[in-house]
Amino acid sequence: LDEGFILEKSFGIGQKKKLTNPKIIVANTPMDTDKIKIYGARVRVKSMEAVSDIENAEKKKMAKKVEQILEHKPDIFINRQLIYNYPEQLFTKAGVGCIEHADFVGVERLALVMGAEISSTFDGRPGSIKMGTCKSVEEFYIGEDKVVKFSGVEKGEACTVVMRGANQQILDEAERSLHDALCVLSQTVKYTKTVYGGGCSEMLMAEAVDKLARSTPGKESLAMEAFARALRQLPTIIADNGGHDSSDLIPKLRACHHKGENTMGLDMVNGKIGDMTVLKIVESFRCKSQVVISAHEAAEMILRVDEIITCAPRQRQGP
Repeated sequence: LDEGFILEKSFGIGQKKKLTNPKIIVANTPMDTDKIKIYGARVRVKSMEAVSDIENAEKKKMAKKVEQILEHKPDIFINRQLIYNYPEQLFTKAGVGCIEHADFVGVERLALVMGAEISSTFDGRPGSIKMGTCKSVEEFYIGEDKVVKFSGVEKGEACTVVMRGANQQILDEAERSLHDALCVLSQTVKYTKTVYGGGCSEMLMAEAVDKLARSTPGKESLAMEAFARALRQLPTIIADNGGHDSSDLIPKLRACHHKGENTMGLDMVNGKIGDMTVLKIVESFRCKSQVVISAHEAAEMILRVDEIITCAPRQRQGP
């Protein structure tokens, strides 16, 4: 975990690698029109001199665009699209750093934390573009990769999680786990209701379903008892994943809840039953309810498919 915003890019050749309190333009504009794209357009000329004239005209257009950008007096120009060699040379000559081909998500977040706006045109008066700023910008290495770090951003605090692993599969799994944790955190901020964790809430739900099943006549009571058993499987899985003996812990937890100790759950650090109010183990109510709803919908869908597959064949009548 590193303080600041880290962009997995690098500055142009011959440009400064560290700046203090820079003014930064964040843009999404084409900077690759200083050459004729032969494969993207059909040009018919009578001589190579005409081709040279077209290239010079393209260069003049690009030079004018760079001049318009430099009129706003930025220290760094960050573009979502490519920056070809000629405009990069012009930026270097003017003492302005440039970063090309920054991914769209990175540009969006960078503009947000620095208080800038993503610009696409620069023909307005100087000062009409809202530029971002931060305390320092520095290029350095993480392992073998060049990155640019923006420290001391203007709006709020920004941090970057740097993940390193033996292979791409481990990195993908770590990224998914981190994404899930951040999603749960964002939902908890929006909906602040919480429930006790450690299997406590599942045991409470199972007790309530069992109580209702005892007073329900008919086959529905069997389905309710099966649903209660399924709810008790969640703390069982928690204990097994923690490397503890679920066959010993779950009966103890069930006995505690039967006695009315409704705040007891699994203490996975010490491998025993503990009070969730003392251990301060809570989970998001919205996340927990969605887990139960999704599991119920999946089980219902499987049962429907099984009923169709095991349906008795239609009796055929003779002629």
